[in-house]
Amino acid sequence: MVTIKQVILYASIGVLAVTAGYLLRAQLTEGSAQNAIAGTPPPTAKADAVLAAVLPDIQGKPQPIAQWKGKVLVVNFWATWCEPCRKEIPEFMEMQDHFRDKGVVFVGIAMDQKDRVASYSKEMGINYPVLVGDMDVLTLAGTVGNLQGALPYTVIIDSSGKIISTHFGRLRREKMEPILASLVK
Repeated sequence: MVTIKQVILYASIGVLAVTAGYLLRAQLTEGSAQNAIAGTPPPTAKADAVLAAVLPDIQGKPQPIAQWKGKVLVVNFWATWCEPCRKEIPEFMEMQDHFRDKGVVFVGIAMDQKDRVASYSKEMGINYPVLVGDMDVLTLAGTVGNLQGALPYTVIIDSSGKIISTHFGRLRREKMEPILASLVK
């Protein structure tokens, strides 16, 4: 038989364990979180991994990301089931139109089922390349600073192939536009 004292003891231990886990995680990821909030890439970020990736587009044709090397790249990791992802896409489309002639290419990398991504892309009229991946996309995102596996996650790479900034969560136009304007002629 379990006594009230035992229930209180076990509940207290559980609360302490959850709190300790939260504090440890916050401490371990503090640098990454601060960098993402500030928009600076974490020190471990490697643009080469993104530029070396080859992923299928929504028609299933393999697309090397290196084909856009020399351009300013806005690489956005997203999914159709991700509400913040869906909210930022219309602004990304507007910025792609605005910056296209200035050498900026948005590339959406969806971690989702190809048919869902194709349907959503068509429905929205996405005007930039959309690539599709599986769980390996999370690994790719991790190489450029997304150690939490959170979506959306956006990486801005300058025309020389250097990561300029990374962003967790929805990235709004008013934050991204000045960054892009500073990178183009």
